[in-house]
Amino acid sequence: MKTSTKALLLWLSFAFLSAGLFAQRKRNIEVNFDRNVAPMKPVWAWFGYDEPNYTYMKDGQKLLTEISKLSPVPVFVRAHNLLTSGDGTPALKWGSTNAYTEDANGNPVYNWKIVDQIFDTYVKRGMKPLAQIGFMPEALSTHPQPYQHKWKPGTRYEEILTGWAYPPKDYQRWSNLVYEWVKHSIDRYGKAEVESWYWEVWNEADGAYWKGTQQEFFKLYDYAAYGLKRALPTARIGGANVTGGGFRYLDAFIKHCLLDTNYATGKVGSPLDAVLFHAKGSPKVVNGTVVMSIKTQLKNIESNYKVISKYPQLKNIPVIIGESDPEGCAACGMSTNPENAYRNGTMYSSYTAASFARLYELTDQYKINLLGAVTWSFEFENQPWFAGFRDLATNGVDKPVLNVFRMFGQMKGNRVEAKSDGMYPLKTILDSSIRKATTDLGALATKDQRSAAVMIWNYHDEDKTGTKALVRVKLNGLATPTVTLTRYQIDQENSNSYEMWKKMGSPQQPDAKQIAVLEQSGQLKRVDKPRKFNSANGEIELELSRQAVVLLKLDW
Repeated sequence: MKTSTKALLLWLSFAFLSAGLFAQRKRNIEVNFDRNVAPMKPVWAWFGYDEPNYTYMKDGQKLLTEISKLSPVPVFVRAHNLLTSGDGTPALKWGSTNAYTEDANGNPVYNWKIVDQIFDTYVKRGMKPLAQIGFMPEALSTHPQPYQHKWKPGTRYEEILTGWAYPPKDYQRWSNLVYEWVKHSIDRYGKAEVESWYWEVWNEADGAYWKGTQQEFFKLYDYAAYGLKRALPTARIGGANVTGGGFRYLDAFIKHCLLDTNYATGKVGSPLDAVLFHAKGSPKVVNGTVVMSIKTQLKNIESNYKVISKYPQLKNIPVIIGESDPEGCAACGMSTNPENAYRNGTMYSSYTAASFARLYELTDQYKINLLGAVTWSFEFENQPWFAGFRDLATNGVDKPVLNVFRMFGQMKGNRVEAKSDGMYPLKTILDSSIRKATTDLGALATKDQRSAAVMIWNYHDEDKTGTKALVRVKLNGLATPTVTLTRYQIDQENSNSYEMWKKMGSPQQPDAKQIAVLEQSGQLKRVDKPRKFNSANGEIELELSRQAVVLLKLDW
C-alpha cells in the first residue's frame, strides 16, 4: 500500500473516531417546568453511622451543624450502639452509652448521661433521631463474653460479633429498658418532640448482627414495641431494617406484625408504623479499575418495594431505607479494601446524584410513601486525612459528596419533567447498570413558587477519566422567562477538597493555613457570577467532565 493511501486511511479512521467521540459528548436536556411529576420530598435528608460517640466530639458536632444548615427540613439521624455497654470511648464500628447495668443484687440501673449527650446534639440543631433500640447491654445478654470487640480494617468482619449481638436473658427487662428510655426522653425533650421521632429495633437481624433466631427477633421487637407504646402510645416504631437482600425476612416480619400472636401482649399483631430495609451497591476492582454497581443497590430497593406492595394493609405506610449506600462497610478504608477508592473524589458525588434520581423514579413506579433514605456516612474522628472511609468529611474538611446534599437542599417544590438524550433508562440500569461506552448524562429538576433548580450529572460505573460532555439545556414552561441564573459545580477543580489536598502534596499534618484552604475547597463552589437569563431566547451550554455534577439555580 502506498504511503499516501495509508495516510488517507489513517486520517479517515481518525475522523470517524473523532466524530464518534464528539457525538458521545453532545447531549441535550429539556426541562419542562409546567409539567409536574411529584412533590420533591427531601428523602435524602437522612444520615447515619456506627459510632454514636463521634456525635458530640469536635468534628462530629461541626459536621452535624453543616448537615442541619444545608437542609430545608429537619434532618433525621440514625446511629448504632445506643444501648451498648461501655464507657463511651469510641472505636471503629463501636460505640457505647452504658444505659443499662445491674447492681450487686441484680436490679436494673439506668444511666442516660451519654444517650442524652447524643440526642441533645441532634435536638439542639433541630435534627430528629431515628432512634435505634439496640444493641444488647452486657448485663442483659445471654452470651455476654466477650463483649467489646477489637476489630480494625483488614481483620475478619465476624470479629465484631460479640456479646452485644445476642438475645436478652429477660425479655420483660428488655421491654422495661425501652419504657424507661422513652419516658426519660419525654421528661427531657417533651412529648411533642418525642412524637416527631421514629424508633426502630436492632439492625440487619437477618444477617450477622443478630445471634438469635427469626422468632427470637420477632419477640425482641414485640417486647420493645410494647415498652415504647406503654410509655408513649403515639410514638412511632417500625422494622425490620433487613440487609439489602433480606426481602424474604422482611416479608416474614410484616406477616408477623399483621397476623401473628404478639409475644408481649398475647393479642394478634404488633405495632408497625413504618417499614425499614437496607439497600447497598457492590463495587469491585476490575483490571485495576474500580467499577461501581448502581444496579445492585436499586435491585435491593425494588425487591423490598415488591414485598411491601403485596400488602393492601400497608398502602401509604411510611417507608424508610435505613441504610442506602454504594456498598456495605463505612469503616473499611481503601488501603484494605481497594474497591472503596471511589470515596474521596467526585465518583462518590456523581454516584449519589445518579442513584437518588433513580430512587425517586423507582418510588414513583411502585407508589411507595418513601420518607427517607439514610446515607450511612458521617465522619471518623482523629483518623488519617482522606483515608478512604465512607464519610462526608475528613478531620473537619468536607468531601465532594457532601456538596451533592448541599445541591439537593436547594431543590424544593415539585419535581418536574426533565428529559435527557444521554440518560440511561431505569430499566436498563436495573438490567445491566451503567456499563456501556457512554456515560449517564442525566438530569433532575424542581420548581417552587419563586425558584427552580436543575441538577445534571455525568456519571459512569467505571472510575476512569474521559472526554468532557457538551450539554445543551433548554428550559421550558417558566411563567417568568427572565430569571437570575446561578451555577454550582462539583468536579476536579470545583467543590473538591481532595484534589486541593493532593495539590498540597497530600500532607498528613497540614498547618492552619492549609486547613483553612482545604475547608474553603470543601464548600459548594459557585461557578461564575449570577446572571440574568431569558429562557425564551436561548439555551444554556455546559461542559461536564466525567463524574461531575452541576446545579443550575433559577430565581425570579
